[in-house]
Amino acid sequence: MLDVHTHCHLPEHWGCEWSKNWQPVYGHEYAERTPEQYDEAMAAAGVDLAFVFGMRATRAGVITPNEHVEKFCTETSTPTLGFMALDLSDPDVLDQLADGVTRGLRGVKLYPILAHFDARDEAHDRFFAAATAANLVVLWHMGATPSPEGRLELSNPLLVDDVARRHPELTQIIAHMGHPWQRETMVVLRKSRNVFADVSAAWARPYDGHRALLRAQEWGVVDKLLFGSDYPMWTPAEAVAGLRALTGVGPGIEPATIEWLVDGDPRAALGVNR
Repeated sequence: MLDVHTHCHLPEHWGCEWSKNWQPVYGHEYAERTPEQYDEAMAAAGVDLAFVFGMRATRAGVITPNEHVEKFCTETSTPTLGFMALDLSDPDVLDQLADGVTRGLRGVKLYPILAHFDARDEAHDRFFAAATAANLVVLWHMGATPSPEGRLELSNPLLVDDVARRHPELTQIIAHMGHPWQRETMVVLRKSRNVFADVSAAWARPYDGHRALLRAQEWGVVDKLLFGSDYPMWTPAEAVAGLRALTGVGPGIEPATIEWLVDGDPRAALGVNR
């Protein structure tokens, strides 16, 4: 099983107002997980490859260093692909990208809603061209945030369509199916060959998640959906159970949709050989 959405950042990487909103929204504090706990959770669900990353929104004091992701990946026994967490607002973002590539990181996590950069700004084209040339996968947090300072207009999945038109060879993943804009996500997946979406947290709002999977079926893009647990918010086993439970919310979700998410192998489509 491939899990494309797992976190390794530490509480000290969140030196901002954002961290204060975690407990009221999710009902618990964010807790650090050790590499050993990570491995146990991945093994319990049969995850044999995981994408792992932190977060970065420099203006808000959210910074997960590349070296932390690199170190975490070396300390896990689970096969992992580390993603650098970058902020396109940083003047040295290309240097940070080059540093991540040197460290063997294979993708980029972007968080525009809190970083306050606009994906449509053509000033970022040098970054996207460099990411394409380095064969990196870009995973976007698109959708909602519990932070009052988040800018929702910068988190609509339609912005990814703009990047895909300018950089069609760049592999991109829209996290959380772009909730609450899952319908917009589906039409972006339909028209953009190298854009995918992960289903992390779909089970947290089951009526919303149920409708999202129905829309994926209707738009013919189920094969572009990827399993993501959002660990440590959920373990992969909890995520699988949550996805299966969506079929009980109402009719219409085809068994093949759930089986693709749980047992499908999208690595070739993502250009990931390991």
